[in-house]
Amino acid sequence: MPSPSGPAPSGRPPACPEGGAAAGAGPSAGEVRADGYRAVFAVPEFRFVFAAHLLSSLGVVVCEIALTVLVFRITASPLMSALTFALGLLPYVLGGTLLSAVADRCPARRVLVVCDVLCALAAAGMVLPGTPVAVLLVLRCVIAAIAPVFAGTRAATLGEILGGGELFVLGRSVIRIVNQSAQLAGFGAGGLLLALVSPAAVLALTAGTFLGSALLLRLGTLARPARDGARGEERVALLGASLGGARRLLADRRVRALLLLSWLPPAFVVVPEALLIPYADGLGVGPAGMGLLMCSMPVGAVVAESLAGSFLGPRARTRLTFPMGVFAVLPSLGFAAQPSLGWAVLLLVLTGTGISYNFGVDRWFVAAVPDAMLGQAMTVMQAGRMTVMGSAMGLAGAAAEYAPLRVVMPAAGVLGVVCVLAVIREVRRTAQGRPGGTGPGGRRSGAGPVRPGAGPVRPGAGPVRPGAGPGRPGSRYRNLRHG
Repeated sequence: MPSPSGPAPSGRPPACPEGGAAAGAGPSAGEVRADGYRAVFAVPEFRFVFAAHLLSSLGVVVCEIALTVLVFRITASPLMSALTFALGLLPYVLGGTLLSAVADRCPARRVLVVCDVLCALAAAGMVLPGTPVAVLLVLRCVIAAIAPVFAGTRAATLGEILGGGELFVLGRSVIRIVNQSAQLAGFGAGGLLLALVSPAAVLALTAGTFLGSALLLRLGTLARPARDGARGEERVALLGASLGGARRLLADRRVRALLLLSWLPPAFVVVPEALLIPYADGLGVGPAGMGLLMCSMPVGAVVAESLAGSFLGPRARTRLTFPMGVFAVLPSLGFAAQPSLGWAVLLLVLTGTGISYNFGVDRWFVAAVPDAMLGQAMTVMQAGRMTVMGSAMGLAGAAAEYAPLRVVMPAAGVLGVVCVLAVIREVRRTAQGRPGGTGPGGRRSGAGPVRPGAGPVRPGAGPVRPGAGPGRPGSRYRNLRHG
């Protein structure tokens, strides 16, 4: 078991959108910029989390492909095949709403390991001979419902491993890079594996990736107490705590604005992505051209995320938040001209670069949420994002039934610009008068107690707040995916 690693910052990064680097949040801004991602991978615990995330992400992507092929071979129904993919998004709202309190009321390592084991069991159940299609789809829903709880808990754990400030922001960036890269590698690996072995064998392999992830998290991360300190009679039922926590988060104007900022750009970005197959068919480019279009957006995302994290400082990344949030939805307007394959690829690559707006959103969101609710808040964020994206895909497909693609795809860009600008205005308004950030219930960020076992405070981390106690401060940073 590794020793405690990573800084224990003395407070959350500032919530003000125009602010620069956080004061007292781990290494200085210059130090983090100089080291870039190397500073994150220098933390031993993070390396285990990274390896586990890489395994489970590849497992999820390959599982989706193999299960879709298996269902199509059994039913010969395109509808059932498409439904299999859709079920990878829709159950997020159930897990994220009804189970979100798990992320804070149970020890994080236990939650992560149990989630991986449950996903492994669900994947293994798909391998059993003669499993009815209905059961296969239910098992797919189980994995999808667990995903937001796992993602939210892992995001909160990153705050405990890396502390607040730029190390956490860069750690979240690494997670997003893995998510996008897993789409590229997963689709390629899944297609290659399905050409060599049966879908059942591929599903068995994905079960192994989940178990490998669970083992890495169990052996490579510290056992930490639950963030929610309520015990015994103080605790309410899981369902009530989950729904009540979600209501409390959404009732806070600042948190609500930041949630919308994390949800809306991806919702409009996926509209052209959801229509790429019929668009490629209209171009007559064949499977190779279709594959190139599908890979374009993840490539843009990986390149932009890597460059921003490696070469830009905290202040520059934060200032990119609003411009890149708007820019992400602008390339859709180019599809009004019905571009050829090359121009369409360029538009999609540019769209993918908009993912870099998440650097600032991550920083502001963690500053606005109480420490005891951070895991739940990140779970709600993840569930909301995936649900909104899935709904947008469905609406885009329905609109394309009645209007040509050259109208539907740019219309999403126009509507996206209007909605994102409106949300940016609200985020700016809620930042006024909250330089330190307050969460629901008026708790100032960084004002909570410090938990023991979070590792030593690094030099230059800033003074510890009065009453902080020894160990870990009460403000942490959490996950925002695109994973």
